[in-house]
Amino acid sequence: MTDSTSKSNPNVSPNGNPDASPDASPVLDRTAAHDLNIGFVGTAHPMRGGLAQYNALLSRELAKEHDVHLVSFTRQYPSIFFPGKTQYDTSDDPVRYDAKAMVDSVGPWTWEKTARHLSSLERPLDGLIFKYWMPFFAPAFGTIARRVKSLTKGRGGAGPRVVAILDNLIPHERRPFDLALTRYFTGAVDAYVAMSASVRDDLMRHRPDASCELVLHPVYNSFGDPVPKDEARARLGIDPKERMLLFFGFVRDYKGLDVLLDAMPRISEQTGARLWVVGEFYSGKDRTVEQIQRLGLNDKVVLEDGYVPDERVGLYFSAADTIVLPYRSATQSGIVPIAYQLERPVICSDVGGLAEIVLDGETGLIVPPEDPDSLVRAVSRFYDEDLEPGFIPRIREEKRKYSWDRLADAVVRQIRGNN
Repeated sequence: MTDSTSKSNPNVSPNGNPDASPDASPVLDRTAAHDLNIGFVGTAHPMRGGLAQYNALLSRELAKEHDVHLVSFTRQYPSIFFPGKTQYDTSDDPVRYDAKAMVDSVGPWTWEKTARHLSSLERPLDGLIFKYWMPFFAPAFGTIARRVKSLTKGRGGAGPRVVAILDNLIPHERRPFDLALTRYFTGAVDAYVAMSASVRDDLMRHRPDASCELVLHPVYNSFGDPVPKDEARARLGIDPKERMLLFFGFVRDYKGLDVLLDAMPRISEQTGARLWVVGEFYSGKDRTVEQIQRLGLNDKVVLEDGYVPDERVGLYFSAADTIVLPYRSATQSGIVPIAYQLERPVICSDVGGLAEIVLDGETGLIVPPEDPDSLVRAVSRFYDEDLEPGFIPRIREEKRKYSWDRLADAVVRQIRGNN
């Protein structure tokens, strides 16, 4: 595929050919004259996960009024650094946007090729967006941003305004050189959009003069509408009368699954609930299995280790009574927006941006981090007081706030320098 133009299809096949996209995929009407010309560097299909979905949904929203050129990875992670089973999406109908795969995260020659591509478009870029979530990508992103500016100016242009959308500034699991790498990237950035107040605050400590807008993570609309609980459970083979807690997503140490497991013997005793752990283990599976066995939870915890394709995400959320996020640390989470879209209450730790979106006693319950006793009390209260029916209408009301057009508007303001 070539560049995204006013007549290109934002739904693309894995090989980048819009003509190979499924006929059923929606096609945006992009025949009207568009305003800004925007480059966007980030994860895209066929790469898997929430980042690819996020970038596709944001690109679609921006493309309603602007030309968007999404550039993705030929290789996102070297295999020795990737703890999962595959980096590619296996969903039947994944969320897509027309993307050109060019960037090798550890291939500097591709960074130059990408910069030359973005700086030689028929119309010069007004803005260049990066979705930033960890310092590993700082060398690639920082170099591409600098080279696009330099090459554009060399051709007599002003150079695009670089905007970083920040999931995290400093990662949950820190490594040597994280701060130096982050500084290299932010040195090329003109403006920011932060996904949580905690990330914005991190940025202000790092760069007090930064131009930054705060926009909480939009609600994913890519997993369909909520499915009636009995129907979802029937399709998953789960007892319709069972009390079901769901821990969902990639399993990493900072997400605190072990804290929830420590609480499960008493949760099970007091409520009869079982825990479903659904998602791919990035660390600690052997420790988790040992902990389950040691605590006598073999019949109280179900482990489903593996990446969940899009078409099954909605079933698991719809089947659950509540989603539990016992995180040790967090800036924000894509799990809460999925829960809101599928109208499921959330029990979460009071860390980072989680409490900014989960309203305690209205859309879920908030507990102190690393506190199994508080998790026991919260889950018991959820069932004893029958909170689910009262939470769902409030979730329906609250999720209207988290729209993709609000995010797109903030990005455009930062490109224009209107903030």
